[in-house]
Order: sequence, then structure tokens, then C-alpha cells
Amino acid sequence: MHEADMRTDGATGTGAGGGTDGRPGPAAGRCAVVIGGGIAGLAAARRLLADGLRVTLLEAGPRLGGKLLAGELAGAPVDLGAESVLARRPEALELARAVGLGEALQAPATATAQLWTRGALRPMPRGHVMGVPGDVAPLAASGVLSAEGLARIEAERTLAPTEIGEDVAVGEYVAARFGHEVVDRLVEPLLGGVYAGDAYRISMRAAVPALFDAVRAHPTLTESVRALQDGAAARAAAERTTVTGAAASGAFFAGISGGIGRLPLAVADACRAAGARIETGTAVREVRRTGGGWRVVTDTEVIDADAVVLAVPAGPAARLLDRLAPAAATELRTVEYASMALVTMAFRRSGLPAAITDGGASGFLVPPVDGRTIKASTFSSNKWAWAGADPELFLLRTSVGRYGDEGDLGREDSELVDVSLRDLGEAVGLAARPVASTVTRWDGGLPQYPVGHLARVARIRAAVAALPGLAVCGALYDGVGIPACIASAGKAADVVTATLGTPGTDH
Repeated sequence: MHEADMRTDGATGTGAGGGTDGRPGPAAGRCAVVIGGGIAGLAAARRLLADGLRVTLLEAGPRLGGKLLAGELAGAPVDLGAESVLARRPEALELARAVGLGEALQAPATATAQLWTRGALRPMPRGHVMGVPGDVAPLAASGVLSAEGLARIEAERTLAPTEIGEDVAVGEYVAARFGHEVVDRLVEPLLGGVYAGDAYRISMRAAVPALFDAVRAHPTLTESVRALQDGAAARAAAERTTVTGAAASGAFFAGISGGIGRLPLAVADACRAAGARIETGTAVREVRRTGGGWRVVTDTEVIDADAVVLAVPAGPAARLLDRLAPAAATELRTVEYASMALVTMAFRRSGLPAAITDGGASGFLVPPVDGRTIKASTFSSNKWAWAGADPELFLLRTSVGRYGDEGDLGREDSELVDVSLRDLGEAVGLAARPVASTVTRWDGGLPQYPVGHLARVARIRAAVAALPGLAVCGALYDGVGIPACIASAGKAADVVTATLGTPGTDH
């Protein structure tokens, strides 16, 4: 997104932000540049505006939103990127309400997911934390695990406590306590699916911090999971989260009517209304430290600012920090990303099997150990009321690719549609062809959180903190989910405003 070559001359210095009528925006004399127009960058811009700064946001690509992208297929609205937010974290819901999307928030119409494993669709067992079970009974009823796998869980109470130190891979720890079958058929499709990653590499401390704390406080993994479940049940009873719509109270996830991809566009509109200048198709070539602040160089201008927030992936951030914070740049270059593709298809309802259209399931996950091409399928018209508004049309999507398993992404779009249909035929008996389809490729879509990730993030932030008025945020720091990205943006905005002091004062 941000090319490595630097441009240092031939542009005119300007201030950041300000109104289009030439009048100064709020807090004239204090201005910030946000580099990156994904949800983190937009959230950072909004927070900086609320803190009284004038803001310019620069996005190298042709559009805003990053991995949030609303589109249309066969005349129906669809999400072509992220489709939901964690409703039991407040950041995304609060932001949606603040930018006028409160009435559009929806709980899923159904949250009954399945697992396609061991040759059949099986109900997702209840009573787990990201696939780590706390009770054998639901697992036994689901048929997901073999008798040997169930016995291995039961035997965990006889094991001595396992020391986990400063960090441990989720898959490694769970396999040591419960056996590999639990990891391969439950943890991998759930936790690994969230990160498009390998559960045997994913850091427990970074990705599932509550579980990390629990296993340090309890002698067995079973007791740890049950303690977390008891705590979650108590919190849910005390503080019910209402999204909107019938039976929405307590929803674990939330969506937006018309697609989560509407959220970044609404945030951008709110930022513009507050005086922000937002530019797409504008690659930043260099960020320099000046005597009193910062200078941001693009192809067409030089912008002088008091603060800069980098809300871009690791590669672009590393290139921009090479001279400013070489230690941070070195750490950023070690971050790995997973690529994936989403295959979105529209069908005539009349041609679909009851296994899809009966409304009982939101879709299914596929453990990588089963060797299928698709890693998941979402029955969008079942899951979201807004996606099922057309009685003649049914929308669904599949995902292909994850960390270490990206060979299929070299296929043509039409081939990805065909292999998705093949797998759907085996899983649910689908024989129809779609009336329309589209493939959205997310190259380098999700940063990986291996063991030691939090220590790496701490080193990056420490190196950047040595440069007052500069901060970083985004999916690679505090979590890949939308609420986590928004929280990361708020943290970055707070860091830079704290270094600026009161508007009108010197640095």
C-alpha cells in the first residue's frame, strides 16, 4: 500500500485538516495525520477529532474500510469481508450507534452452527471456550470426537498441573491436556478460523487471555474452562446486551442491516462532518520528524502535523518507520499474515436442499484435518434477516485458505467457485449452480499471533513511544476483531494527544 521509495522534495507544505470553506477547524494549531483508512484508522481519526484536533486521513488504496467491504450480488446487499462484530465487547456497538447505525444493528437470526467433520455435518457442541471443552456430555452427543478422544478428556483430571510460563501455544497446551483430537476437530476450526491460523502456533496469552489467566489459576484445564463459563453466565445474567430485533438480548455477535461494510463508511461521513479531510488513492512516501512535530510526504503534497497515527499493516508500517524507529521496523518485519478468499454466491431458493434453506443453521466450519478445500460456509440468508429479504434468492459464502494452507488461492475465481460447490455438494447435497457469484481475495488479510506476540507488540510500542506524537494501531496489536481494532485506535489517539498537551501550548 505504501511503497518503499521516499519522496522529499517538490511539494508544498500544508496544515492537516480544516474546513473546506477555508476556516480553521477545531483546535487550530493542533493537527494530526492518520495514515490508513481501515476501521482502525477511521476510529482513530474520529477520536482525535473528539479530542479537538484537526485531522487529515490518508488511504493509499481506492476505498476506505480495509477488510470491511459491503457489496452487492444479484441485486442483494452482501458483506464481502468481515460480517459481524463481537457484541459482548462495547467498542464496535458504541461506534455504530455514535455514527447513526444504532437502529441497523441486528443479532443473528440463527446462531446454530455445525461442524463438517468425520464425514458428516454435526451440531456444534456447547460448553466450550474457543473449542476447548468444559464438559464431555455435549461432545459425546455431537459425535465430533471418537470414544478415544472423549476418554482422553476424562483422563485429564489425573494429570499433574502443567506449567505454562510466560506464554504457550493454545493447541500445544490443549493437546497436552486433552489430546490432539480436541485441537484438530474443535480448536482449529474455531480459534484457528478466527485468525485463519494454526492453533498449534497461536499464542494463548494473546488470543485467549481469559483462558491463559484461568489455566494459571486452576489445576486442570477442565476446571479452567468451567470457571470461565460460570463467570460468563453470571455476567450475561447481570448485564444483558441488547442489539435490536426479536430475541436479540444476550447476542454473542451482531451485524448491521445491509452489511458490516457500512460501518467504516458511516464513520468516514461522521469524520468529514466534524471537519476531517479524507483522501483515498494517496500513498504516503515518508514520515519525517521536524523540530516541532511531523512532516508527511505524499506524491502530491507535504503535510505538517503535530501528531501522526500509523493505522496500516506491518509491512507499510515498517517501511515508514525504517529511519524513525528502526527497532520497531525490525520487529514489524517479523509479523506473518494469512491470506484467504471469500466465495459469495446467490442461488434460487427453489433449487436448494432443505439442509440449507430450512433456516435451522447459520452454516458450518470445517476442521483442516478433514482435508477439504473450504474452511467454512455461512448461510447468509439464514444467519441475517436483512440478507434473506428476497424470498426468491438465497445468499451463502465459503472461505478458502488459511496460514500454511494457501495453495488453493492460486486457482482462478471460477475454479474457487467450482471447488466450493463440490464441497457444498458433499456436505449438504447442493446440486444447483449459482445465479451469480463473486470471489473476494484478502491477500495478507490477517496477522498471525504466535507465541511471544504480546512481547513483540510491547517492543514495537516502546520503540515508537520514544517519538512523541507518533503512535501505531490496527489488527496486529491487540486483536484481529473489529472491537479490538477500534480499541487499539482509541489507545493510539490517547497516546498522541497526551504528548501534545492543551491546544495552543508548545510541545
